[in-house]
This record gives sequence, C-alpha cells and structure tokens, in this order.
Amino acid sequence: MIDDTLSSAEPGSPGPESSAPPHTPPHPRGPVSPSVQERPGTPEASGPPAAAVNPRRVAFASFIGNAIELYDFFLYGMAAALVFGEVFFPDLSPLNATLAAFSTHAVAFLARPIGSVPVGHFGDRVGRKSVLVASLLLMGLSTALVGLLPGYATLGDWAPVLLVLLRLLQGLGIGGEWGGAVLLAVEHAPRGRRGLYAAFPQLGPPVGFAAATGVFWLLSSSLDDAAFTSWGWRVPFLLSFLLVAVGLVVRLKISETPVFARAVAQREASRAPVTELIRRHPRELLLGAGAMAVVYGLFYTSMTYGLSYTTTTLGVERDTMLALSLVACLFLAAGIWVAATRSDRQGRRRLILAGCGLATVWGLLLFPLLDTERPALIALALGGALFCVGVASGPMGAFLPELFHARVRYSGAALSYNLGGVLGGGLSPLVIPRLQTGLGSVSIGCYLSALAVLSLSCVLALPETRERELV
Repeated sequence: MIDDTLSSAEPGSPGPESSAPPHTPPHPRGPVSPSVQERPGTPEASGPPAAAVNPRRVAFASFIGNAIELYDFFLYGMAAALVFGEVFFPDLSPLNATLAAFSTHAVAFLARPIGSVPVGHFGDRVGRKSVLVASLLLMGLSTALVGLLPGYATLGDWAPVLLVLLRLLQGLGIGGEWGGAVLLAVEHAPRGRRGLYAAFPQLGPPVGFAAATGVFWLLSSSLDDAAFTSWGWRVPFLLSFLLVAVGLVVRLKISETPVFARAVAQREASRAPVTELIRRHPRELLLGAGAMAVVYGLFYTSMTYGLSYTTTTLGVERDTMLALSLVACLFLAAGIWVAATRSDRQGRRRLILAGCGLATVWGLLLFPLLDTERPALIALALGGALFCVGVASGPMGAFLPELFHARVRYSGAALSYNLGGVLGGGLSPLVIPRLQTGLGSVSIGCYLSALAVLSLSCVLALPETRERELV
C-alpha cells in the first residue's frame, strides 16, 4: 500500500499542482537569500537525484521509529493508570496514589521541551538522522529499565525516585522524536505530497498506543490480579529491548534528508538554531504550541485518566476497558489518515480547525458517555474523542514544519509540539482528577472544550502553509 501510494509521488513526478507555475509565498522568517530560495522549475528536493530516494523506505522508517518510541511512552501512562499507584505508592490513599502516579507521568511532559532544545540544536546543526538514532536509544533503554525497577516494597522511597528519573529520561528522549520523524518524511516529499508523506509518522501514535494496549490486554486477561501486579506489567517494558534493536536497523539505513543536505552544502545551517528560532519565530513557536494543546489534552484525558476513572471509580472491568481502548485506536488512525492526506488538497489550517471544532463539542460529551458504564457508549466516547484528536493532529505533521525555515525547522517543530504537550498532556492528568472530585464530570467537559477553543484560536492566528516551499 505504501509503495502504491507513494511511488506515484516520487520527487520529480507530476502532482496535482504541476500544471501551475511554482509560487513561493513569503516565509515568516522574512525574505530568503537567492542562494537558498527555490528557483522556478527546480524540484523542492534538489540534492540527491530523485531515483536515490526510496519512498517505501522513507515512509516505513519515519513510521516505525515513531511507533516504537510512542509505544514506549504510552506504556508508562497505562501502567500509571493501572498499577503504579499500588506498586510505587502503596501507603497513600487511592486518590493520592493516583495523583502521585500521574505526577510521575507528567514529569515527561515537562522534560520534553527541555529535551527539544539540545535535540533541535543538533538536528539543525548535525542532521536529522543521527539525532533520531540517539533519541531512539535513550527512549528505549530508559523504558526497558522501568521494567527492571523494583517496587516500593523492595527499595522503599528510592523506588519512586528512580521511577521519576527514568520517566525524565523518557521525556528527554521523546522530546525530539516527533520533530525528527516528520522532518524525515516531509523533507523527502515532493511539493504537493507533504501531507501524504507526513501521514505515515503521524500513524505512529495510534499504532504505538494500540501495541501498548494490546500487550497489556493480553497479560491482563491471561494473568490473575496478583501476578499482573507483581510481574506481568513489567513484560511490555522489557519488550522495548527488542524494539529498539529493530528501530535502529531501520533508521541506520536511511540517508539524510535532501533539504538538510542542501542547506549544509550552501552553508545555510544555523550556528545557534534555538536562539535564532526564539529571536525570529516567537509567534509561530507559541501559536504552534497552543494549537497542539487540545490534541494532547483530549487524548490523555480520554485514554489515560479515562482508563483509571472507569476501572477504579466506575468499576468497569480492566480487560473490557483495554479492549475498548484498542477499538478507539482505529478511530484515531482513521482521523489522522483522512485529515493528513486531504490537507494536500484542502489545506492544513482548514482541517485542523475542523478537528478543534469537533473537540469543542466532544469534550462536553466524553464523561457523560463514560458515566453510563455501558461498553457500547464507552466505545463511542473514546472513539469519538480519538477521531477528533486524529483530525486535529493529522495535518500537524506537515503544518508545524512548514511554519519554519530549514535553518531552525527541527528546533521549531519539536519545541512547539512539546510545549503544547506541557499545556495539554502534562497539566490535564493533574487538574482533571481534582475537577472530577470537586465539581463532577461537567467541569471536565468544560475544561476540555476550553482547551479546544484555545487551540482553535491559535490556528486561526496562523497562516495556511500548504503552498510554501521548504527552504
């Protein structure tokens, strides 16, 4: 499928825009020097010859690496919802244990933008490929070590301390993963097909989440509660050793992107990309972060806190919720694919706005549907929420990179993406349990809708990027 879809879109092949004269809209950075500006009629991916770029390999490498790293990242959230309170915080009340577990979960979201700074710097200075390999190693090994970490009964207070440290390393590792994965795809893509290419790394989150959920579901359904709490939850983390090896084999075979290679050849690489980003692109950086807030907030509220809330407060069976979460992943993948591929024709901005608008409504419906405790309505609640997330996030794989010049593109895409994670993904699991306890489910819906309105306002303030050249 990847071959059939992408082989027709190799650099140099005619696309839907080939009949129109090339046009370079003004870049937010300002006028670009003639040595960097695309010449009329020159393919965007000038550098290596078009025949040297294998669409299947690029699409697969950007997808598989992102899926592996997101599998690692999502494992922690699921374990925090299901077992970390009991394993690492057994002396706390159920509510405080849940809050403590989600607090360790939030540490990674605070670490992600911090990790984006050095990762973005070297990604813009040294290259996309080498940084992606390093982030995969850091993420995978820190995840696997969580599976080896003894609990509170063995290490006492050191157990949660080490858990937080490993989660911090996860956050640093994932900080540059998304930016590098989408740049690998987008900077290999021909003009008019960037949304399509970016769809493949964007499918990494639903596949990674489905894999994490599936492994947990298999273990939960085959083990009793005592065995699952004692050692069963560790198995998914230990699998990361194998997945890291697979990811490295795939990524080491990929060449550097043509856009970055051209920037290096023309001596256009920035010496201080993060400083240049903050000085020249503060508006795009902050608005891009705000645009991502609802994506993170709605996803982690429904799939992390929602899992904990339904299994502990409502008493829904753990196996049932894990199975329904797997079904919801299909809706996420569908939303991403439809929105990302259509954005090449209809524009990134229009589809992201549609996703934010849908999320404004669905945020109000999510918890009333969960509170019914009926599996069909819970599936509808989760599936609808993840479809909104998919529509809003699908075009982001091309939209955020297109906001920035090649000199600062890795830093800009990674930092804006992860700052949005602090606002939406880091704060939501901490705020929402308190809202639920103090004001009930209606307050959570209002909170999610407010995040959606914030993201919608930020996207309205940003320009359409579909027609831009990647310079």
